[in-house]
Amino acid sequence: MDDKLYSVDQIAEMLGLHVRTVRGYVREGRLKAVRIGKQYRIARDDLEEFTGRSPMSPAAEPVGRHCRVDVSSIVEIDAISAERAGRVTTMLMSAAAARGAGARQLHIETAYDEERARLKIVVLGRLDDSIAVLRHVDAVLS
Repeated sequence: MDDKLYSVDQIAEMLGLHVRTVRGYVREGRLKAVRIGKQYRIARDDLEEFTGRSPMSPAAEPVGRHCRVDVSSIVEIDAISAERAGRVTTMLMSAAAARGAGARQLHIETAYDEERARLKIVVLGRLDDSIAVLRHVDAVLS
């Protein structure tokens, strides 16, 4: 058994997650941890069980080798009624909310300009998640 313990900050860095997300996993019981004082510590074995793979410590990880692709997309839809823009917005927000607690972070903002009858959608997230959102938009508008 490996006695290596990781902090929540180290786990968040290794997994590319926000610290609050990792703390949430611990509080929900999805990631086993021990409380030492006011901080959580996660054993290497528990991290391996949670992720299904062996962790690399942040110090041992080669600089620049952790590749993560994020996308910022802006979609503008002209000549759309306020009612239809509302349906598109509701559908996008519902799809984002239905992703569950363990899903990677995805941020969606919408703004409707009534004067121009234009809906602007801003999507920030991982490449595959952004593609899924854009497909939803296309399906709703088709």
